[in-house]
Amino acid sequence: MVLEFLDAKDPILNDNLIKWKPDIAYLTDLFTKFNEVNLQLQGDSLNLIKTKSITAAFLARINLKKQNIGWCEFSQFPNLSLANVQDDGVLVYVQHLSVLHTDFKTRFEDVLTMEIPQCIISPYGDIQESNATLKEELIGISTNKELK
Repeated sequence: MVLEFLDAKDPILNDNLIKWKPDIAYLTDLFTKFNEVNLQLQGDSLNLIKTKSITAAFLARINLKKQNIGWCEFSQFPNLSLANVQDDGVLVYVQHLSVLHTDFKTRFEDVLTMEIPQCIISPYGDIQESNATLKEELIGISTNKELK
């Protein structure tokens, strides 16, 4: 319907739209993924641990998408799978995802390299991981009849 209208009004724009259809489909699918991650990174219950997990997962998914597109596997890109993608287009998408991965890794380096102490992740962890002095104090407290 849009193509028919453009064919009548502006044939050059119509031809460009047909030529750019795979690119538009690729960007539509990619921005859908960006929006999903953006929504995950919002909200009151978000903390640095969740942020790191979401960011690391998205970074790994970019690599997976790059690998799959390189193999002409478009299942992760539903709109792109409906478009007629040429081999040179696939190469452009692979290069774009590679640059995106590098840029994303650089921009979120502080979050991705952040060390989260085990006592934060699992505050009620095994006593064997505790400091020896703290173990002694805990034994003293746990056997003190006056405190019970």
